[in-house]
Amino acid sequence: MTPPLAAGSISLRLYPHEGLDATATVDELRAQAALGAGHGFDGVMTSEHHGGFGGYLPNPLQVAGWLLDAMPAGWAAPCPILLPLRPPALVVEEIAWLAARFPGRVGIGVAAGALEDDFAVMDAPMDGLAARFAAGLEVLAAALAGRATGILAGDRAVAACAEHPVPVVSAAMGFTAVRRAARVGAGLLFDSLTAPARCGELVDAYRDAGGTGPCILIRRAWVGPPPRGAIDRQVDVYRSYSSSAAMSHWEGDELASSTDPDEVSGRLAAQVETARCDALNVRVHVPGVFPADAREQIAALGAEVLPRVRARLA
Repeated sequence: MTPPLAAGSISLRLYPHEGLDATATVDELRAQAALGAGHGFDGVMTSEHHGGFGGYLPNPLQVAGWLLDAMPAGWAAPCPILLPLRPPALVVEEIAWLAARFPGRVGIGVAAGALEDDFAVMDAPMDGLAARFAAGLEVLAAALAGRATGILAGDRAVAACAEHPVPVVSAAMGFTAVRRAARVGAGLLFDSLTAPARCGELVDAYRDAGGTGPCILIRRAWVGPPPRGAIDRQVDVYRSYSSSAAMSHWEGDELASSTDPDEVSGRLAAQVETARCDALNVRVHVPGVFPADAREQIAALGAEVLPRVRARLA
């Protein structure tokens, strides 16, 4: 399996299912992480929203530790977490100590956030969000690459990043964001709805700015008849809080689905190539999908789709 968030990796996104209590949710996430690792996914990612927002978790960094404990191999990354909701130094310390527990198996992705409720529940302002995110990303990327300064440099797990860096990627939807990531040494993470051609333009700008990190494309995939109604409802939820600028680069649900696994793999590979990305993160979950269905898809994608995608992209 590839290192965390690395070029060439194919990873799995995990989300909590509706209808499960908190304990059952944790158990199911751990089971799906182990299933994914056992079926050829290089790693798993979890992401963040608060207040019970459908299909998301408030604590993806903590959950990453639970998943790593359940996985026979592979990596885990909270990806993305909402960096402006936390002191950057605290995130550095927590992810560095998680990497000390699971050497070579931890990465992290960050985003600025856009959902007002995420900030309201934490009594955190959204004013100056871009500037706060930029400052936090600079601290995070430097420290996890082994360049921590001041008091933070005295932490032994943070100091260990000088020899064993923890990879960082930043969610990006515009040219300012990709150039910022290039400047601080972070890679890129693209959402599941931005058109591949737009992602390709952003990757080009990132490389032109000196960016050398991985560029990861999130896509939905499904072998067989997809849960179309659930997917459409989820896209509508994203529309409810996404900016008009972001939505102007959407061209549909970007779902790769077919009863033929070869067609699914062909579309995924084509999307990655058009986006000029070098890593893929696959999502099967949307609210309304049952755990048994998600497990079936993880196994089918791992057995029938991932090998074909790897061969096409090789």
